[in-house]
Amino acid sequence: MTSRKYLILWVIKLACRLFLQPFFKISTHGIENIPEKGGFILSPKHQRWEDIPLLSLAAGKPLYYIAKHELFNNFLSNWFFSSLGGIPLNRERLMESRSSLVKIIEVLNQGEGVVVFPEGTYYMNKVGPGQTGIVKLILSRFNVPFVPVGINYLRTGFRTQLKITFGKPIYAEKEMPAAMFLNILMKKIAGLSGL
Repeated sequence: MTSRKYLILWVIKLACRLFLQPFFKISTHGIENIPEKGGFILSPKHQRWEDIPLLSLAAGKPLYYIAKHELFNNFLSNWFFSSLGGIPLNRERLMESRSSLVKIIEVLNQGEGVVVFPEGTYYMNKVGPGQTGIVKLILSRFNVPFVPVGINYLRTGFRTQLKITFGKPIYAEKEMPAAMFLNILMKKIAGLSGL
C-alpha cells in the first residue's frame, strides 16, 4: 500500500465503530465477491454520507475513495480524508486532477481497491444517473473488475438497519463503450439495492 498512515486508518476505523455502529445494525452479503488479489473497483449505491465509513467497516479491508475535491479544501479535512484513503477529484475539470488520476493508477497497479460512486452524489431511495468520466478513464487504462454494491437503509426504531450487498465482479467487454458498461453496472447496483 502507498504512504497511507496505518495508525491513523486504524484510529479512524475504531472511531467509526464507536460512534456509528451503535446507530446502525449492519448486515453484509457477498463479501466473497471482493477480489483477494489485484486491483478492483467497488461501485456502490450512494445514499448518504455514512456510506463511506460504513462501507469500509463492511468490506473489512483498507480501501481508497474517489471524493469531490471540495472535501480537501482546508488542512484538517485534507489530512482526515487523505488518511482515510480519499483521492480528490474535480469532476468538472478532470485535467486539473492529474495528480489524483496518477494516484488512482498507482493504487490499482498495486492491487488495491478503489471506491467509485458512479452516481457522483447522494440519491436517497432512487438510482441517480451514472457519470461516465472516471469510469471511462479507468476502462481506458485497466481491465479491472468492477464490483457493484447495493446499499439499503431501513429505519426501525433506534437503530437503522443497513444491508450492504457486494455483487459478483463484472468486466467490460473489449471495445465496449463506457456508457454501455456503466448502464449495465447501474442496473446491477439498482438490483442489489432493491431499487
